[in-house]
This record gives sequence, C-alpha cells and structure tokens, in this order.
Amino acid sequence: MTQEQKSGRSLAGIAGIVAAATLISKVFGLVRQQVIAAAFGLGAAADAFNYAYTIPGFLLILLGGINGPFYSAIVSVLAKRKKEESAPLVETITTLIGGILLVISIALIFLAPHLIDIFAPGLRVPEKELVRAIAIRQLQIMSPMAVLAGLIGIGFGVLNAANQFWLPSISPLFSSVTVIIGVSILYIQLGSKISSAEFALQGGMVLAGSVLIGAILQWVVQVVAQVKSGLGALRLRFDFRQPGVGDVMKIMLPATFSSGMLQINLYTDLFFASLIPITGVAAGLANAGLLVQTPLGIISNVILVPLLPLFSRLTDPQDWDELKARIRQGLLLSAFTMLPLGALMITLAVPIVRIVYERGAFKVQDSALVASLLIANGIGMFVYLGRDVLVRVFYALGDGETPFRISMINILLNALLDYILIKPFGAPGLVLATVSVNCCSVIMLLFVLNRKLNGLPIREWAIPIFGLTVGSAIAGFASYGTLEILQRFLGKEGLIIQLLQLSLSGIIGLVVFGAIATTMRLPEINIFVTRMRQRLLKK
Repeated sequence: MTQEQKSGRSLAGIAGIVAAATLISKVFGLVRQQVIAAAFGLGAAADAFNYAYTIPGFLLILLGGINGPFYSAIVSVLAKRKKEESAPLVETITTLIGGILLVISIALIFLAPHLIDIFAPGLRVPEKELVRAIAIRQLQIMSPMAVLAGLIGIGFGVLNAANQFWLPSISPLFSSVTVIIGVSILYIQLGSKISSAEFALQGGMVLAGSVLIGAILQWVVQVVAQVKSGLGALRLRFDFRQPGVGDVMKIMLPATFSSGMLQINLYTDLFFASLIPITGVAAGLANAGLLVQTPLGIISNVILVPLLPLFSRLTDPQDWDELKARIRQGLLLSAFTMLPLGALMITLAVPIVRIVYERGAFKVQDSALVASLLIANGIGMFVYLGRDVLVRVFYALGDGETPFRISMINILLNALLDYILIKPFGAPGLVLATVSVNCCSVIMLLFVLNRKLNGLPIREWAIPIFGLTVGSAIAGFASYGTLEILQRFLGKEGLIIQLLQLSLSGIIGLVVFGAIATTMRLPEINIFVTRMRQRLLKK
C-alpha cells in the first residue's frame, strides 16, 4: 500500500470517528431539548435560559468548539513542533488564556443584570419580571463557562494534534447528559409539589447548574487524556516570551474576532424576541432551530466536506471551468436535499413538533408557536446551505475578506428586517428576517464570484434549481394532502397514530419529489445518488 493510500484511509477513518461522535452528540442534544421542553414547556425557566445562555453558549461554541479559533490555532502550531516542546507551550497558553477568561468570568457575575437588560430589554416589564430574575441568576451561575470554553478549545486542539479524535468529539454530550439527569430528578421530586413560579425558579437554577457541571466534566476528561499524552499538565507557566506563544496568538486573535462578529445576528434576534409580549419566544426559537439544524448539519457535512478540497485544487484560472462545474454541483445538491426537506418541514410542521416535544409541560399552544417558527425555518433551508457552498469557494480562492464584509452588511440588514417583519408576523418574522438575509448573502456572493471568475452561467443554473423548487412544492402538497386524509380517518391524537401519519405523509412526499427529480435527469444528482447507494451497499 502506498503512503498516499495510507493517508487517505487514515483521513477516512478520522472522518468516520468524528461523524459517529457528532451524530451521538446530536442525538443526546435532541433528548436534552425534549427533557427541557417536557419539564418547563415554553415557560419562564426555559425562556430565561435561552437569554442567559447567549453569552456562555456563544463562548463555548466560539472558543471551545471544534474548528473554532482556539482549536485551529493550537493544531496549526503544535503540528510543527516536537512533542517535548509542546507541553511547555500548552501550559503557557493555558495560563495566559485562562487568566484573561477568568477576568471575563468575574465580570459576567457582576454585570449579569446589565447584560440581560442589554440583550433582552423587553424583559423589563411586570409580566416578564420572573423571566428576567431567572435569566440573571442563570447567567451568574454559568459565568465560569467563559474560562471553561477557552480551556476546552485548547484541549480540543491538543488532543487532535496527538491524533486523539474520539474523546474530543464525543465530550460535548456530557453537558446534555448532566442536564437530562438534573432536570429529570427535579421534575420527579418537585414537579407537582410546588407552585409553577417556584418550580420555574428552582428549575432555572438546576438547568444552569447542570450545564455548568457538564462543561466541567468535558474539560476534566480532556485534561486527563492530555496529561496521559504528555502534552501538558495542570501547571501554571508564565513563559510568555517563547516563540510559540506569539504564533498561537497571531492565529487565534483575528480568527476569534472574525467568528465573533458573525454571532451578532443571534443577539439581534433575541433582542427583538424579548420585545414580543408573550413568554416563550426565545425558547421556541431554540426548539425550532434544533429541529432544522440537526438534519441540516448532517447533510451539510456530506455535501461540503468532499467539495472543499475540490474547490481548493481548482483555483488556477485554467481550471476555472471545472471549478464552475463544481460550484453548480454544490448548489444543485443543496437544492436537491434541502428544498424537499424544507417542503416537508413546512407541511408537516405541526405533527413533527407534537411528536418531538409535546409532553409534560409542553402543551398544544407551545406546539403551535414552535410549528410556526419551524415553517419559517423550512422556507430558508436551501439558501442556508447554498450560502455555505459559496463561502467555501471564496475560502478556496484565498479570499476570506469578501464573506466577512458581506456578513458585516448583513448584521445591519438583519436588525432592520427584524424590526420590520416582527410587526406583521410576530415571532416567525425573526426567522423570516434571517432567511431574507441569507437570500441576500447568496445574491451578493454570486455577484462577486461572477466578476472574480470572469462570468458564471447563473441562468443555466437557475433553471434546474427552479425545477427542483417546483418539484418540492408539489411534493409538499402531496404530503399535506396525505396527512389531511389520514387525520380525517384516524384522528390526530395518540403518539403511534401521529408517528404513522408523519411517516406515511413524509414517504409520499419524498416519492413524489424523487419521481419529479428523476425526470429532470440532472447528472450531478444521478452521480450523487449512485455513490450514496454504493456506500450504503458496502456498509
């Protein structure tokens, strides 16, 4: 076997490990959300948590996430150094970053009331006083996660540099497990024994504390593995002048700033969500978002991971024709997967939400709100993935500045559309604003890419995408009609009946779409389907 083949097999093995661990983590994340919904519904505790978790969750994703700036910086620097040089560098970086983030954690404790008022000014009304009080206390409890986020991100990079991939990828489920256990015990012991307000107050504290404990466990298991690998221990080291520290910071600081700016849209949405005069909008946005992001995340990896290296190999002007063909392939595959899935999300939103969430404290009116948000999310699934395809083309071309500038423009556009659309549409208007911003992103990215690559056959690309859109709409109507017929004969109540209706309606919709897509005879889709079938048969 050649060295290239060994490398290819190694990369495939790594991808498989990460994919399996990510899938397990997502399943536990969904169960965690179901437990929270069953215990609190869209009430004060769950709503407050989504405001309070904004900063800690943002830091955990930004600093502690795989592919985040801390992870990328550590891997890039350690990969070029010997093992004996790595431990002192890791300990020094951990000391420096830990000290900075410790100051931020302490600041979060004292500034929690002001931060909640800034991000959610709509909570400063008598009807939402309990939500505000819980959110402030939750933010204070979770403030140490600022330190933990940085340490977890460093741990990700250190372990991956040591060729350990399973533990870092699976470790995020600790937070889900601790929340599931903590909330379940609370609900069993106190669910029917105290008032709803008292349960919300105590439940909010348990929810925040469980998340914090999960983050601590995630960090601890990484530290143990890190020490065993000989890549640094729990030791303070202040040798900030060693060359590696500067190398890490040169990568880490710009990447952190760039990634952080992209999260402002989330703050904007929560700002306007707090102004809607009902409790539960923030929690509803989280519940609906999870239903969309779970399949979207899995499918996006299937499409984007293979395409990015192809884009990178076709950046020479003489290869631009092939690059354009690959861009078309990425967009058509995005449309082929996301348009029918979005159509099913729209037409089957109510049964999907009822099956996943409607139990315990999560009532029919909660399902109605989350279903309306899911419908709005379904409209924009294609442009969400299509935007990611185009952004990766720019990265392959060595142009990260253009996507960043467009993101900055979209921050202002998102705020403006939130303000405009929230009045006629209410909570779904926040999602429709995000969908509109993503549409604008796709248009702007195509416009710049058209100039950069000396012209794109955009009209030719638009015809099959339009055909897939029509096919998805027809499939959605077929799915909706099937659901209506089944509900008329079988009723709407009962988990087994709901699962049967959802399954049959979804299958009918997918069959109709598949038949329409087949008649279009798109080579990109035929190749994709054939390869997926071959992989499944091999497995």
